[in-house]
Amino acid sequence: MLVKRSAGTASISTFLSMVSLRLYGLVTGGVALLATYALLRRKSKTADELERERRAWLETTGRITDGTVIDVQELAAANNYHAATMLIYKYDVAGVSYECSQDVTYLRQWINLHSCRLGLPTSVRYDPQNPGNSLVVSENWMGLRQ
Repeated sequence: MLVKRSAGTASISTFLSMVSLRLYGLVTGGVALLATYALLRRKSKTADELERERRAWLETTGRITDGTVIDVQELAAANNYHAATMLIYKYDVAGVSYECSQDVTYLRQWINLHSCRLGLPTSVRYDPQNPGNSLVVSENWMGLRQ
């Protein structure tokens, strides 16, 4: 038995498929618009938040090597920068010497800056992929030997 399709049935199915294609386009466009809005509305992180994340990452993934404190310097406030206390240290990784500084202004409660003197041995945590990225003091780790 053969079923005949009428011209009206074919046009209705074509119409419905066109409507569904338009609906998919509208839904996709709406999702893309919402994703763009969410990305643009997101607040960027402050320099202090980025530094805190860097210290936390080095605490967990950094390797430890021996280093030496060179100096502690107090920098005065100038041109939109706050006053800072810098801990200057050096260390060697794979035959390369690194001389770095760390802003310890907000970490003063964990260290005694008056006991930091020239030649004080310290442990340094560094990124194995980028040995210049290092720290001596963080919220949960202390490399200074006092």
